[in-house]
Amino acid sequence: MEKILTEEQLSALQNRIDEAQWVACVCHVNPDGDALGSTLGVMAWMKALGKECTVVVPNRFPDFLQWMPGASEIVRYDRHADKADAVLRQADLLWVCDMNDASRALGMEGILSECVERSAQGNLYMVMADHHLDPNPAFCNLQISRPEMCATCEVLCHLLWQMGRMDAMSLPEATCLYTGMMTDTGAFTYASTRSVIYECISLLLARGIDKDRIYRNVFWTSTPNRMRLVGYLLYVKLETIPGMNASVMTLTNQERRMLGIKNGDTEGIVNMPLQIQGMRLSAFISEDTEHPGFVKFSLRSVDDFPCNEMSARFFNGGGHKNASGGRLQCSIEEALELFRKAVKEYAQLLKD
Repeated sequence: MEKILTEEQLSALQNRIDEAQWVACVCHVNPDGDALGSTLGVMAWMKALGKECTVVVPNRFPDFLQWMPGASEIVRYDRHADKADAVLRQADLLWVCDMNDASRALGMEGILSECVERSAQGNLYMVMADHHLDPNPAFCNLQISRPEMCATCEVLCHLLWQMGRMDAMSLPEATCLYTGMMTDTGAFTYASTRSVIYECISLLLARGIDKDRIYRNVFWTSTPNRMRLVGYLLYVKLETIPGMNASVMTLTNQERRMLGIKNGDTEGIVNMPLQIQGMRLSAFISEDTEHPGFVKFSLRSVDDFPCNEMSARFFNGGGHKNASGGRLQCSIEEALELFRKAVKEYAQLLKD
């Protein structure tokens, strides 16, 4: 395991936790397993210490994550903005998890800017726990940012180990942290070659997690509409680009309505084309359900193909080498043509 804070930082954080009465946790828009695992894991930790703690998320999260410990207590900003604002204004300690800038919490930028102002005045202490590149240096008092780690939940595992909490960790904490690590690595099939990851897993297993049940809850739980969506995308919408070892699928909002799709039902589908022999890059392009006129890009790759670099160059995005995303104001047709152009630009890397 790794020490990720200096002794001075560790002491300051421990003091802030000890002094805190009202704690809040936030994460990025369209929360995934790591965003929920990290925020819910912190919430379980804070509550075990006797703190009042609430998780606030920008919008809906996938049905297959509803089982997670504490998920029923989450406050959604898109549904209960007044309640969420009150929680964040009352907090004296705010954990920002799996998010390196307020812009990633679409719809919550205003209240987060207010939080930053309060933190500058000393009325709030903001802690970032994250593993994405290029954190905003003006965002949060303490930044625990480790891009080389597989998930924000791994960052928290190392932090809790350094703070001597592993032996006292509750089952809900451990379950949430394992879920985040598992989902952000595709069940440890990518971004998970560092041996220390499995040290983390071993420590979480020692806390009593049922990793097989967690896997079933996430990957073997689906609604009928999601199953139909998978079949539709793979049979009707999957396009492989000849000679490029790349594939793309698109989804319009009209198709979402036709199939009865909810936000979160598309989670993980972008990984499926990578099962095709020789495939190095998979893209999923969809119309943004909450911001008309915008299109979202989700990219996954294998080996050394840098889909984060492609996202930054072409799709106003970024992320990790093998998992990244972006967002542009354009039509789905324009987005598809832009992706084809990007593939041509990276032809040599894709063919190798």
